[in-house]
Amino acid sequence: MYLRPMLDETLTPEERAVVAKAKAFAADHVAPNASRWEWERRYPLETIRAACAVRLNTIELAKTHGGQGLSFSCKLRAFEEIAKADFAFAFALINHHNACARFARDGQPGHVARLLPRLLTGELIGCAGLSEPGVGSDFGGLEMKAEQIEGGWKLNGAKAWITNAAVAGLSVAYAQTDRSHGYRGIACFAIEAERPGFHREPPFELHGGHAIGVGGFRLVDYIAPDEAVLHPPGAAFKAALAGINGARAYVAAMCCGMLQASLETAVRYTQQRKTFGQAVIDHQGVRWKLVDAAADLEAARLLTYRAARLIDAGQDAVLPAAYAKKFATDMAVQRIADCIQAMGANGLRADYPLARHLAGAKIAAYTDGSIEMMNERIGAALPQIFG
Repeated sequence: MYLRPMLDETLTPEERAVVAKAKAFAADHVAPNASRWEWERRYPLETIRAACAVRLNTIELAKTHGGQGLSFSCKLRAFEEIAKADFAFAFALINHHNACARFARDGQPGHVARLLPRLLTGELIGCAGLSEPGVGSDFGGLEMKAEQIEGGWKLNGAKAWITNAAVAGLSVAYAQTDRSHGYRGIACFAIEAERPGFHREPPFELHGGHAIGVGGFRLVDYIAPDEAVLHPPGAAFKAALAGINGARAYVAAMCCGMLQASLETAVRYTQQRKTFGQAVIDHQGVRWKLVDAAADLEAARLLTYRAARLIDAGQDAVLPAAYAKKFATDMAVQRIADCIQAMGANGLRADYPLARHLAGAKIAAYTDGSIEMMNERIGAALPQIFG
């Protein structure tokens, strides 16, 4: 594999050490337990807290708030390594990481001083609060309402398909303050699960990815004090979109991690397994499928790492991130399935991680903008690119 070192060479020695730490943590704590989390259908809170103990939730967090203040590319590479062991765990941890960084950056000083220490240790788990039961990718159509009252805001509504919702104690949540203003009426609040009016829904039962802790919550006359406003109406929508390019890039990187792990498993297996007097990998039909997967992995990394470098440089990464997510998620579903096929029926056994990675790739195809949304985003730019 050539492209991982290509990006790693742009990292500082400190950042490369963080990537190595993430890789070791995944090998020691995630890989040995991921299948058990799936069978038990539970959220691995103890392992999330273990990751917090080695500061994998503070990579981008500013040093002034107790973080490491490192680059986006460093975070992307670290979580690519973790996703090689399990996408669901990696996605749960990166969402907690992001909630820590956003709350620290945008919260009121007193509020941050009270809650951030608990987030950093994992005593409180953070989550985003975007999707709703009837609103997914159409962020401008949010139905959760926020009504300004004396000293704060009263919120009513529901969120759904929220990573970490099963256990989260703090949500960076978005609500509509005035529907007549459209997306300009959206505000962002720090919602505490310990306050009256917060009602947690049971975690969703899925056919894979239970470590993601996906679920929802309802707010019923929930009072958010003024200190809980992270972005007022007119600023929240723009702030939310500012992070979407990064999310699309690191989801693409996680898909690369899962496919690499699947290829490593499939190649080892097909080298050892013999049929018709020769190793399975020596059958051209099987070998060429794995070649296609390897080629797509390299292409996906080129797209993904380009987007990461642009994000770190503060340049326009909207289309590069969309290209990366569209290609990486789509190809991961197909190519991980090809790796399973190369192993025959044994590819489905729980002894191997491939079926779990396939479920993770399918989850990735929906998160932070579906493949269809990427098509629309890229399609809207076609006249400017090729017209």
